[in-house]
Amino acid sequence: MIIIKRAYKYRLYPTKNQRHKLQNTLDLCRDLYNSALQERVEAYKKNGVSLSYIDQQNELPVLKKDLPEYETIYAQVLQNVLKRLDLNFKAFFRRVRKHEKPGFPRYKGYDRYDSFTYPQSGFKLKEEKISLSKIGDIKLKTSQPLQGRIKTCTIKKEVDRWYVILTTEFERDVKPVTKLKPVAIDLGVKRFAVLGIPNTSSQNIEEILENKDYKQVIIDNLKHLKKSEKRLKKAHRRLSLAKKGSSKRKKTKKVLNKVYRKINNQRNDFLHKLSREIVNNYNQIFLEDLNINSMLQKHWVSKEIADASWGKFVKFLSYKAEEAGKGVYPLSPKDSSRTCYKCGFIKEDLTLADRSWTCPVCGTQHDRDINAAFELLNRGLGEYPTEAAYEYYSGLGLQTIGGGISPSIEAVGLH
Repeated sequence: MIIIKRAYKYRLYPTKNQRHKLQNTLDLCRDLYNSALQERVEAYKKNGVSLSYIDQQNELPVLKKDLPEYETIYAQVLQNVLKRLDLNFKAFFRRVRKHEKPGFPRYKGYDRYDSFTYPQSGFKLKEEKISLSKIGDIKLKTSQPLQGRIKTCTIKKEVDRWYVILTTEFERDVKPVTKLKPVAIDLGVKRFAVLGIPNTSSQNIEEILENKDYKQVIIDNLKHLKKSEKRLKKAHRRLSLAKKGSSKRKKTKKVLNKVYRKINNQRNDFLHKLSREIVNNYNQIFLEDLNINSMLQKHWVSKEIADASWGKFVKFLSYKAEEAGKGVYPLSPKDSSRTCYKCGFIKEDLTLADRSWTCPVCGTQHDRDINAAFELLNRGLGEYPTEAAYEYYSGLGLQTIGGGISPSIEAVGLH
């Protein structure tokens, strides 16, 4: 039995009066965030004091007396605003300790603060409606049934639409792993990914590693951002020419945000479907342990990596695997493209421009990405052998598998 956490996102259909209340709540939350940030900065500059979440939370009753408009907002929503700021400061100090780029908490403009949260109470899900304290009952459209006990409720604005995001928690039984179904994934830019899969029904890891008979599945990079570049450039050009504060600028920005929203929706749809397909068909998933943040600093590939959204894919893949009781295992990416998966020879002079090469030792001809996927499969099966291959991802224990199992390892719905 494992605890599963899920988030459900539903579109809201507020009335004109409800839209006004939602926007007013969002604006006041943003003002509170900025005021609390300013208070922390000034307290440190003037007195060398670092204010805590509790310090600022205790000031809320006084704030409501001085500014009655905050009485229109549920108390826990205001507390959550201060909690968000506190978490941002904790993340800032953590990055400083790790000698990473600090990223001091920033003030939030009109278009940089787009949600508020009921962290524990003040909301209730009804049939086709969500009841929000201080706002009322708002119609919603459910795209999928909700499972589990609702823990938090977040209201989010995306351009001209409102959404509710409900996080839930529930228990689920995990089926024991009874068949070895490994896959190695090499993420890329030219291709989104190449999957390396054993081309055998054997369940003997030593035999698989000895024969090295693998097959590949190539996942195309759909390049959602690149396909919309012309529309984005046109919208950005219009935005730069529009006068700040003008209605034309606001209208242009709205058009621009709609394009970005469409790109994000297309990307998420692709990543969700692909990660679901992989988790449904494999139970031992090997991935390169890439430092994606560091790679995004490399200007010649940062745009392509951001468009591919490797980080989001790994996140989707990991939580889906955890829910299914399957394993996602990190592997060192060092020389995965340069190492011949057949004999282990390392081609030191292989460059990023070399898309294919021939091993001078065993004569195997390699496609760069396919070879990397096969080499990752070698490493994964070697580093996580036998019993570890059947370990629950959630850490529930080990399963021992008897001989004579010959599953068919195939990718369904992939191309």
